[in-house]
Amino acid sequence: MAAPLSDSSSLSPLRTVAVVGLGTMGTGIAEVLAKAGRTVVGIDVSEAQAARCVAALEASTARAVERGKLTEQERADALARVRTATDLRAAAEADLVIEVAPESYEIKQQIFRELDGVVRPETILATGTNALSVTRLAAESARPERVLGLHFFNPAPAMKLVEVVSSVLTAPTAVTAVTQLAYELGKEPVAVGDRPGFVADGLLFGYLNQAAAMYEAKYASREDIDAAMRLGCGLPMGPLALLDLIGIDTARTVLDAMYTESGDRLHAPAPILKQLSEAGLTGRKAGRGFYTYEAPGSADVVRDALTPLSGDLRTPGRPVRSVGVAGSGTMASGIAEVFAKAGYEVVLAARSEEKAETAKARIGKSLARSVDKGRMTAEAAAETLGRITPAGSYDAFADVDLAVEAVAEDLEIKRQLFATLDKVCKPGAVLATTTSSLPVVACARATSRPQDVIGMHFFNPAPAMKLVEVVRTVLTSDDVHATVREVCGKIRKHAVDCGDRAGFIVNALLFPYLNNAIKMVQDHYASLDDIDAAMKLGGGYPMGPFELLDVVGLDVSLAIERVLHREFRDPGLAPAPLLEHLVAAGCLGRKTGRGFREYARR
Repeated sequence: MAAPLSDSSSLSPLRTVAVVGLGTMGTGIAEVLAKAGRTVVGIDVSEAQAARCVAALEASTARAVERGKLTEQERADALARVRTATDLRAAAEADLVIEVAPESYEIKQQIFRELDGVVRPETILATGTNALSVTRLAAESARPERVLGLHFFNPAPAMKLVEVVSSVLTAPTAVTAVTQLAYELGKEPVAVGDRPGFVADGLLFGYLNQAAAMYEAKYASREDIDAAMRLGCGLPMGPLALLDLIGIDTARTVLDAMYTESGDRLHAPAPILKQLSEAGLTGRKAGRGFYTYEAPGSADVVRDALTPLSGDLRTPGRPVRSVGVAGSGTMASGIAEVFAKAGYEVVLAARSEEKAETAKARIGKSLARSVDKGRMTAEAAAETLGRITPAGSYDAFADVDLAVEAVAEDLEIKRQLFATLDKVCKPGAVLATTTSSLPVVACARATSRPQDVIGMHFFNPAPAMKLVEVVRTVLTSDDVHATVREVCGKIRKHAVDCGDRAGFIVNALLFPYLNNAIKMVQDHYASLDDIDAAMKLGGGYPMGPFELLDVVGLDVSLAIERVLHREFRDPGLAPAPLLEHLVAAGCLGRKTGRGFREYARR
């Protein structure tokens, strides 16, 4: 991310700004500008819309006074700096014009042609588009060097990110001027090139499209898809709820533009987006999209025919009193801790007694940290640790009701383990794999009882992460599925159902997004820092994609990308060569001290 210009003696010369298009976004931008001391000329062809803009500004600034964010005098001064008009000639004295008209080349080009005859030669013309080509709009202008993109995010007063979009025609002085203005508005500008979606939407809408396609394929329910991404990735909203908020018609427009540019099938709008758009079911604004809302514009979801029934009408599950956890790594230790905290007797088995004892010691340290933080008493921690019995052989699983494996992510290792569990576990015991990318049915077929095998994908760290993906194969029995759902409730995890295909829900949506971020850097489109900033500030992600890749491990990420590509055979899922090169060089992320970034050795 670029730093603010160091010369504080000269503020941005962009003192008078015209905003063309006074819908929600235009009104928000006008508010930001007015609060920052700019003279604002709001222009809209509709007098009624201009009046709504003024009313919205009066209401929002009044709320700011109530919350102590503005004084009455500051509010009065800000409102006095805003005037509205219905004619583009009102922009004649503007230093900068920001156009946020509907996403249509015809409309935007007409505005730019008219502005050419109105504004001064040095006036900068900015488009707020997130889907159309800035270069194409600039080429239609009499002075293409002064045209650029200035993409705010909704709601503009709250969202910090602003993407400053240059075309090959844009003068550096224009970029410098609007970048400095963005800093003075309290925003975080990132510099990007001209391609549909830019950085934030370019990555976000591909992910949203894949989620829509996943739902359309009836792979998982809308509630489970949204819960999986919120709880598994820490996102503020699930993808289908976010599509409803953005507007399904808007998403389709952005994706159409992205697909036209990239030819990547991952950007080809999922058919359900077209169907919902053409039916007028465009999301919250229409009162119905993927979900049904109390009224058009409402955020309150109401029950509809697709809402899951409340209450437990499933097949009764099998009783589970004791649990076996196979493995000695971080995930196995975390899962054993989760079950022991919930009151289950746990057998923690590894390839040797020493490894099992080391894993139990790790759990002891984790429980001690919980005591230090006041999350549990020392007595409760001691009782929890006392429920865990370490063992150096899987023979110790003879009497468990549920066996959960958390060994290496290697299919042959897992198959051998399931063959062993088949021999040592009693009839009726449920056998679960925590795999994140391998076929559960392959583990099931290594046993003589595939109906008893299911996926139970915990997320790391298991004690903290609330999500468990429950993965049924075509052979899994109903009562085994019901058993695992009941157990998830008892260990206070949120279970989501999905079928046995690569990536399940979370990884199938997360890793193509990460791969696309790598491609942006590989293509020299934007920097690591700008992409990470864009996704945190513009998408509400807790970590940027490169921060996350380095934490997960580039080797792990590459393995998952390869599995997804092999299963779905989509060229767009092929791992980015840059990722393959870094892994080949031993740059695996934080664990090796270097991945996409370098880290201090401990």
